[in-house]
Amino acid sequence: MPRATTDTRGAGMGASGMSTRLQVSFELNGTPRRIEVPAHRTLLSVLRDDLGAMEVKEGCGEGVCGTCTVLVDDRPVSSCLVLAPFVAKRRVTTLQGLARGDDLHPLQAAFVHHGAVQCGFCTPGMILTAYAYLERHPHADREALRRALAGNLCRCTGYAKILDAVEAYALERQRR
Repeated sequence: MPRATTDTRGAGMGASGMSTRLQVSFELNGTPRRIEVPAHRTLLSVLRDDLGAMEVKEGCGEGVCGTCTVLVDDRPVSSCLVLAPFVAKRRVTTLQGLARGDDLHPLQAAFVHHGAVQCGFCTPGMILTAYAYLERHPHADREALRRALAGNLCRCTGYAKILDAVEAYALERQRR
């Protein structure tokens, strides 16, 4: 459980002039992290602004575009809707967490190989959503993959290359 403190220094002050700050310990891409944050801060803002995870993008800020998707305990969540204290004692994975050092994860490599990356804005959310889905449904067909990615919006590719990449990764995974 996060530990609460009181802060009178600024943002988030209520009528009493105080805001609640919490110590939040969690794992980010395999590394233990501990950060003190105002209770009202979103996971998105903490990841980007406090921890430098710039691969986590902000799109709509309303949880409908999928751009800010991260994995919390291997499940996709819209980090713009999740308050940072929610991840206490949990595992958070961003796109950086899939790669192994300088080596891309095979799903990331499939996106590159199939030309599924254009502007790159939706890419982290697409990859993390596809990864999580395929971990639970390794034999998904193209239509199931299309449905799984329906909550992730792309304004560049028209989705065909994204589905090609995800499907190719899924088929390669099945062959292993």
